[in-house]
Amino acid sequence: MTSIWVGTRGTIRDAPGFNASRDAEAIRKAIRGIGTDEKTLIDILTGRSNAQRQLIAKEYRAAAGKDMKDALKGDLSGNLERIMVALVTPPAVFDAKQLKKSMKGTGTDEQALIEILASRTSKQMKEVAQAYYTVYKKSLGDDISSDTSGDFRQALLTLADGRRDENQRADEQVAKKDAQILYNAGEKKWGTDEGKFIEVLCFSSFPQLKLTFEEYRNISGKKLEDSIQSETSGSFEDLLLAIVKCANNTPAFFAERLHKSLKGAGTDEFTLNRILASRSEIDLLDIRAEYKKLYGVSLYSAIKSDTSGDYETTLLRICGGDD
Repeated sequence: MTSIWVGTRGTIRDAPGFNASRDAEAIRKAIRGIGTDEKTLIDILTGRSNAQRQLIAKEYRAAAGKDMKDALKGDLSGNLERIMVALVTPPAVFDAKQLKKSMKGTGTDEQALIEILASRTSKQMKEVAQAYYTVYKKSLGDDISSDTSGDFRQALLTLADGRRDENQRADEQVAKKDAQILYNAGEKKWGTDEGKFIEVLCFSSFPQLKLTFEEYRNISGKKLEDSIQSETSGSFEDLLLAIVKCANNTPAFFAERLHKSLKGAGTDEFTLNRILASRSEIDLLDIRAEYKKLYGVSLYSAIKSDTSGDYETTLLRICGGDD
């Protein structure tokens, strides 16, 4: 059983006065009749935490003899179905499925792989890898290996192993040493020692990395991002830049991803759903604040102008207030 990932800055929390069997019965009624009562489904599933939704699903199965997720899939369609299924899936299983989807079929969705692997804690990645094996009977590492190559593959495998240090205290001497290692591996030499970049960026804790970035600037006179852009390329470059962004400000990283998913021709609903579902109990309040700071409009308004119908209602409920 995987744990539920909860932070203190989520938009969704445990509902007070929660009653799993009552909610399960209400969902059964909403699905059972002629036509679906989407309003009830949205009210219940966006108004409960993931831990509570798992209890509802258990009660639903006991009463109806089938999985609530399957019932939702059979009764809903399109984006509404996808976001509802995301809400009733345990976080580690949801990430595992998103990773599988990003590697399935022809071509790889590198940006989805990068987003998940760069932003999750070691504990979360260990749970995701466990869930991946439980669901697909294959190791996450094996699938990454067969779907990617080179330094990009090596960095992804290191992150998938969940070996990033989780210590929240940073050591100034270590930061100085690591900054010098990065400088020697890139700017200072002809060619790049990509292995050193992987070693520092994929193993150090985020607080440690922040201090390393400061020291790097002292040594080289430039930001590490600029060095990464001039020393690396392609998906490997994208991954390293994502790690730097997450270490500096994880909510800002997600705000930027959300903005990209909402702007331009057509909405990238897969990214939109994934971020809102996976961050709703962790740091969506902070992501909202960063979004407003970066783009001058609220995330709520951006979703409202880019989506419609019951799908829009669901996303706005997950997003919370219009600030």
